[in-house]
Amino acid sequence: MGRTYPVIDGRLREFIEAQPVYFVASAPLAEDGHVNLSPKGHKGSLQVLDERTVAYLDFGGSHAETHAHLRENGRITLMWCAFTGPPKIVRVHGTGEAVYRDDPRFEELVPRFAETDGPGVRAVIVVRAELISDTCGYAVPFMDYREERPLLRRFLGRKTDEEFAEYCESKPHNPVSIDGLPAMPLPLPPRKG
Repeated sequence: MGRTYPVIDGRLREFIEAQPVYFVASAPLAEDGHVNLSPKGHKGSLQVLDERTVAYLDFGGSHAETHAHLRENGRITLMWCAFTGPPKIVRVHGTGEAVYRDDPRFEELVPRFAETDGPGVRAVIVVRAELISDTCGYAVPFMDYREERPLLRRFLGRKTDEEFAEYCESKPHNPVSIDGLPAMPLPLPPRKG
């Protein structure tokens, strides 16, 4: 059934890039800390950078748990499920890093996301794979994809970059996680250009 892979090869890459939704999991080191699991979407917001590296755009929100966990321990898992076609689940377990707007790599990474880049991008999360695996998705239901939700883009698109930075600072769980760990460094640096 399940297999491990040394790299994200062409077939795995095609599967990953074809999925309209994926999930990101991270956790603090403390055994009483909260595990975080977030659904992600927006077509084109995730890119396979090379055979062992994926990256996704991190849009603004009311929490920054993944940021806190990456700063503390770097552990992260991404998962994709087939909701159509043959049953399949792919996981990339690895170490991650948030590349913020004031990091020179940010300007190098963002063009890889083409038109998905837009208002409200806080960072690019880069994940280096340590374990790549697939398993059967026999229990994953068939579901039909209809369309992208435009709400986040509309909400963030109404804000200037300065207003977006103020929004990030106004949310108590952007600078500090729900477990009290340092999360996003604030103030949010402005976008260049």
